[in-house]
Amino acid sequence: MDMQSVVKNLHPLEVKIIRHYTRRDELTIEKVETELNLKPGNGNQALSWLLGKGIVEEIRRETRVFFELTGLGREWKEKGTPEERILDLVRGQTQPQGLGLPEIARNLGLDTKEAGSAFGTLSKLGVLGMDKTKGLTLVSEPTGKAADHFSLVRGLLTKAADAPEGLLPQTDLSEAEQTLMKGLAKKRGAATTSAFREIDREQVFFGFTSGLKDSANRDALAKALEAAGITGDEIGMLTPEMLAQGAWKGKTFRSYNTQVPPARLMVGRTNPYAQFLEEVKDKLVSLGFEEFDGPLVETEFWNSDALFMPQFHSARDIHDVYHLATPTHAAAIAEPWLSQVAAAHENGGKTGSRGWNYTFDRDFTRRLILRSQGTVLSAKTLPHAKIPGKYFGIVRCFRYDRVDATHLSDFYQTEGIVLGEGVNLKTLLGFLEMFAREVAGAKEVKYVPGYFPFTEPSVEVHIKHPVLGWFELGGSGIFRAEVTASLGVGVPVAAWGIGIDRMALMALGLKDLRDLFSYDLEQVRLRRNTPQAE
Repeated sequence: MDMQSVVKNLHPLEVKIIRHYTRRDELTIEKVETELNLKPGNGNQALSWLLGKGIVEEIRRETRVFFELTGLGREWKEKGTPEERILDLVRGQTQPQGLGLPEIARNLGLDTKEAGSAFGTLSKLGVLGMDKTKGLTLVSEPTGKAADHFSLVRGLLTKAADAPEGLLPQTDLSEAEQTLMKGLAKKRGAATTSAFREIDREQVFFGFTSGLKDSANRDALAKALEAAGITGDEIGMLTPEMLAQGAWKGKTFRSYNTQVPPARLMVGRTNPYAQFLEEVKDKLVSLGFEEFDGPLVETEFWNSDALFMPQFHSARDIHDVYHLATPTHAAAIAEPWLSQVAAAHENGGKTGSRGWNYTFDRDFTRRLILRSQGTVLSAKTLPHAKIPGKYFGIVRCFRYDRVDATHLSDFYQTEGIVLGEGVNLKTLLGFLEMFAREVAGAKEVKYVPGYFPFTEPSVEVHIKHPVLGWFELGGSGIFRAEVTASLGVGVPVAAWGIGIDRMALMALGLKDLRDLFSYDLEQVRLRRNTPQAE
């Protein structure tokens, strides 16, 4: 391609970059958008086009760490941190005996765990203590290290709130602020448990190449553009407004290549992943399963409490959920399930268990979230399930997770339960074998002991991918009596929740979950004819 053809095929965004920067400049998306006053996204487009044409090349990549305020962090900034609020409340006490942590938590609208953590910090700082009645008392006003702590936390909240786009770079923090931030920020599930969310962003640096195939480098292109009078400000579209106002006069218009062939018409076809899901449904229905379904928005009760997952317990950390901003809570939970599940948590109820021995929070259980696991529908099916019976669902789930080749924050699970007097672990393993070999097309399968609060025994099934190696397909087990008895079922129930997205990797011959939802139509069309991985 000669120089004239290269120049004519440059987009105005590309022209602006070539004419504005030199071969010694390092370019980033943020830099070109800021310095050239481009719209968000235009910098990425322009650099991608220049990269494809060989005019720029990638120099290096750097990972930068940022912090942003979560909803909890914004609440801390407006109302005060738990430490500040507890200290203010204790300062204002007029009674001889100090308030206990439960009373303080209720007065300030904090949960017990949050209040306890804040008191632990204040105690370490030598600010608060506890009297003989376990009431909180003021030991000393914050000075020295304690005063510095309050100042640093307040400073971080302000800096993050005032940061451009709400993102506070780690490089803008002092050594003391970075140390403190380690205890205040989380990468995953930070919305309700941490004031800051840590975000890793990879920044790509570009530079002009030494030359194209015809030896035309950036300087030669810039000279050719200048000679042709192309500035990048040329008008690409004549609008009715421009004609009416005469704004087109004296303007330069872009030239167009009328020899470019028209876009190829794409015949509509079924998406291969959607077709795979339908085939899985057909297979399960042919085996006598009935399909269940339900809303994307669920309560903490059905998502976790009915599955005997204790409230405010680390067992829930594996399910980093998204919470609804409005409304925050459901109106009510149906009886008798609420009372029976609450009793199972508190003392075991009529399940033969000792329970978790804590006071079940009936307000927390109404909190609305996006379901984090398909097992929520299994729990909701139990009260009206037929015995014997077999049920399944292909369920969309949501968890705050770092996206990579085998993890998505928005994914599908195939969820199922089998109820009956003769149901046991052997029954469950048979179904897992069927999923792994017949649905996923796996050649190698293994079972690993697992832990889930709602099943005993618990089993994880792993399959071997030809590229990714061994990875977990999903979890399963026999529902505990605390789950089944609380929901009115008196027979064994085998249950599983399998990542059907991961099964599709094997079945469609892929190696990255993100390819299942690709916008590249050509790749999607090719995938229809891709054989199962050997």
